[in-house]
Amino acid sequence: MTPELDALTPELDSLVADGNGTISIWAGPVGGPPAYARDADATHYAASTMKAAVLVALYRLAEAGELSLDDEIEIRNEFPSVWPGAGDFSIDVTDDNDDEVTDRLGQRTTLGWLAERMIVRSSNLATNLVISRVGVAPVAEVWRSVGARHSVTGRGIEDAAARAEGVTNLVTAADLAALFSAIADGSAASADSCTAMLRTLQAQEYREDLPAGLPPGTPVAAKNGWVTGVRHGAGVVLPAGEPPFTLVVCTTTLLGETEGAALVARIAAAAWRDRKAFT
Repeated sequence: MTPELDALTPELDSLVADGNGTISIWAGPVGGPPAYARDADATHYAASTMKAAVLVALYRLAEAGELSLDDEIEIRNEFPSVWPGAGDFSIDVTDDNDDEVTDRLGQRTTLGWLAERMIVRSSNLATNLVISRVGVAPVAEVWRSVGARHSVTGRGIEDAAARAEGVTNLVTAADLAALFSAIADGSAASADSCTAMLRTLQAQEYREDLPAGLPPGTPVAAKNGWVTGVRHGAGVVLPAGEPPFTLVVCTTTLLGETEGAALVARIAAAAWRDRKAFT
């Protein structure tokens, strides 16, 4: 039983009544099974949560010797569409989350630095640069290897030609839980790589959703994502002196950005109070 999360059910149901959206939750021990699940296999537009899978793919390729985190590439805003014959696309750099990346256009930097900015500041430009080196196939292999059933990373961010042809990025709460659990238990890549990824995920600077529902200072290795009508938070909570637990909240609703973040925080707060049931 998870009394705190169960108590939220009427409110969550009312928010998505009449087909106005979906709220998905997965909460439980690292590696599962869930102690609490709500529509955990429902698909949502991934927003920036897909960046966690890109991070794992990058580290795996580094382990395989196909690239190095120290490899330097040029920071450019021109990327090949995954849709055949569509040519190149670019993103709106004025809408990126990280001036540290956009201010370096035309310069060279390392894949490792871009991967960090992709997570801690959720830079879309950094993400597309990493994907341009990694490719989407290794990201698909990450999803497959952790047992994801529905999640897809089909294209880079703002690849409009591919989007128009139905190529998209999707996640489920259950699949994100599998991904974050695999990073936390060291099975997503080597133990050293997983430790490094957890450290990067803990440095996440956007903390107004899932981390905001936890007691101040609680370590959490997390990645969030948001676009209009979408607010997600996924991570592994690492309470001092207690077993860690995995928590994923995916919301597709009519709520605004601030309200969506507050909803994820409220669900995280309820999950924190229920954490003894998750371990």
